[in-house]
Amino acid sequence: MNPKVSVIIPAYNTEAYIAKAIESVLEQTLTDIEVIIVDDGSNDKTVEVAKSFTDQRLKVIVNQQNLGVSAARNRALRVAQGEWIAVLDSDDWYAPERLEKLVLLAEKTNADMIADDLYLIKDGATSPWSTLIQESGEHLDIDKVIPIDIVYFVETDVYGEVGLHLGLSKPIFKREFLVKHGIEYDETISIAEDFWLDMKCLINGARFFLVPKPSYFYRSRPISLVGQSILSRLNQCCIATNSFIQQEVVKKNPALMRALSYNLAAFKKNLAYFKVIVPIKQGKWLTALTEMVKNPYFFYVFLSRFKSIIERRIEYYVMGNKSAFHMSYNLNKKRKTTN
Repeated sequence: MNPKVSVIIPAYNTEAYIAKAIESVLEQTLTDIEVIIVDDGSNDKTVEVAKSFTDQRLKVIVNQQNLGVSAARNRALRVAQGEWIAVLDSDDWYAPERLEKLVLLAEKTNADMIADDLYLIKDGATSPWSTLIQESGEHLDIDKVIPIDIVYFVETDVYGEVGLHLGLSKPIFKREFLVKHGIEYDETISIAEDFWLDMKCLINGARFFLVPKPSYFYRSRPISLVGQSILSRLNQCCIATNSFIQQEVVKKNPALMRALSYNLAAFKKNLAYFKVIVPIKQGKWLTALTEMVKNPYFFYVFLSRFKSIIERRIEYYVMGNKSAFHMSYNLNKKRKTTN
């Protein structure tokens, strides 16, 4: 008999964290589960830690080379047998009752996918500093389980803007729905992969619900954005967004077209900004000046960010808050990758 839930955990060099992730799944109040870990070519002791667990519900798959988080998740999806698919990043963890509560609510609402709020917790902290909904600016309006349509999903997840950002959430998915529509993670992108999987589901008519209570602990680890990574990732988001805009089903939905076009414009504006900022950080002043001339959106984004830039520097250099530059919970944030 197939398990109720398959929990898939992609992992890459998280030997210090993965045990807590695994324990949180094995200790769920819903015991009818399987746990599929896909190590994506780690060069630390991640595999050794994962294989130290003897629970028969746990399976460890090892990629001999790093293929990326989307490929790792897809490998787990293809062997999963559960009625529901749950995703867990290897440096995060679940509250003990998470799966049981989500499955019950999913069945009650006839959902194809259902997500809960996220606890946001800094690496090394003992308690969360906030939740995704609390940071969204919309928490006063979300006090019960609500349906999420595709336009609202896109409109409230704009790069660089305050919003719900459900692309960061970790829904559980009805496996039958994923299989029926041939939905997998896009292996050509290494950022915001959750957002685009959700979009594939919603564009195929998935019934999506949001539970305003957190039971997923989302760990924030400082990641440097200086260098080509932010440029390549913003480029990927531009390409992925434009690809969706070209679909006939989107063209027939004016509200969705407007929302995606707005998102695309936000990505392009921020790409123009970082094309100047990255060479400045690298001391390449001539390149920065050249990009400044080529990308006039730089000035627009710089002026819009100026106040927050000053505030972060005061907090970092005067107040001594060393995490001041790492607490942006949009695309810049953790959007984890195994690359």
